[in-house]
Amino acid sequence: MKSRSARILKYSVVTGILLILTGVITVVVCNMTVEHRAEGALYSAVRDVPYRKVAIVLGASKMLNNGWQNWYFRNRILAAEQLYKSGKCNYLILSGDNHIEGYNEPQDMRMELVQRGIPDSALYLDYAGFRTYDSMVRLKAIFGQDSCIVVSQQFHNERALYIANAVGIHAIGFNAEDISDHNGMKTKIRERFARVLVVADVLFGRHPKYYGEPVPIGIPQLKADSLGAVH
Repeated sequence: MKSRSARILKYSVVTGILLILTGVITVVVCNMTVEHRAEGALYSAVRDVPYRKVAIVLGASKMLNNGWQNWYFRNRILAAEQLYKSGKCNYLILSGDNHIEGYNEPQDMRMELVQRGIPDSALYLDYAGFRTYDSMVRLKAIFGQDSCIVVSQQFHNERALYIANAVGIHAIGFNAEDISDHNGMKTKIRERFARVLVVADVLFGRHPKYYGEPVPIGIPQLKADSLGAVH
């Protein structure tokens, strides 16, 4: 009886170790895959960024839960402003979350950019960018773009470019300034696991939560809102 219990314990320990090793290897491989796909397609200086008709700005909350300003949001706005005013794109698609009343990432981005002198006619809002995967798939399926500049921090751009490549978008990334405080470290850790999920999304051909009617870019009378409605 004691011998049987020892064998069961040994089997459990070995199984646990193998599961942990499998998990670690999966995380490492997925992260290496995502980073590899973005090689040569990321830019940190606006002067080096090739021109594209459209840039997509990936959403983030404007404020943190503690009431402080979210520097991820702030720095993406600054990068988008710089990109547009440097003539590197003609239109900005602002893609983010708007799943509950009172929380509206695309509108927050729009207000900030308009205040900084970006014409509203150059801004298209995608309220159904609940995840980066949704934002990139909808960029092609709804907004009809097969080429773009992605605006976010480098770690986020790498994941977005991996998705873009998988869905047939020729994307490059313009890296907004990163942050290095405690919140930044937590975000980097979450990113490691987010890349495992996105590789699974691509492998299984996941669909975004919403599609909607097609929205042409650059036609004033068909200015886009979140799900392709006209206003």
